[in-house]
Amino acid sequence: MKTILIANPKGGSGKTTLTINIAGYLANRGQRVALLDLDRQQSAARWLAMRPDNLAPISTLESRKEDAHRYDWLVIDSPAGLHGKNLAHALKLASKIIVPVAPSLFDLQASQDFLQTLAEEKKLRSSKTHIGVVGMRMEMRTKAAWALEHFLSTLDLPILAYLRETQVYVNAAFEGKSLFDLPPHIAERELGQWTFLQEWLGRKD
Repeated sequence: MKTILIANPKGGSGKTTLTINIAGYLANRGQRVALLDLDRQQSAARWLAMRPDNLAPISTLESRKEDAHRYDWLVIDSPAGLHGKNLAHALKLASKIIVPVAPSLFDLQASQDFLQTLAEEKKLRSSKTHIGVVGMRMEMRTKAAWALEHFLSTLDLPILAYLRETQVYVNAAFEGKSLFDLPPHIAERELGQWTFLQEWLGRKD
């Protein structure tokens, strides 16, 4: 089983939105997907409880060891403040870590510190974990995007996508759906923004 950890110590960065849509993407590709919600608010778990039975199935996992062999992918919505021993443990467990970054000065600053720590931990432990960044509610060719790219140029971390702010994600979540459960004509522009992220997820370790 491959594990994807969605992590950022800053609240409101878009972790849950990214978690449920990655899970939805993988499930719609016929993969056996489990979701583990470690966030105190349990938003991803509530979304999963609302998910209609006729959609591609996503299971819930109470702990990482439970029935892990039954799934191809585990997607984890992490709690805020991931650092220290918990971060080191996550690097050992996760095959891929995705860091969502929101387009504000304070989010960028907090995310920069976290990404620097991730990069240092990865190098220190010779980890095979793949780490990528997603700009949430962020358009390309904006000041926020430029600031993110400028910082990441000092680290060996790719930007996987810029996902624009839109009600498509919000409306889908209200129905227990992901972007990939919607008719393509409703989410055509949004789906196009996922192309490189999809390729990155599909790369073998």
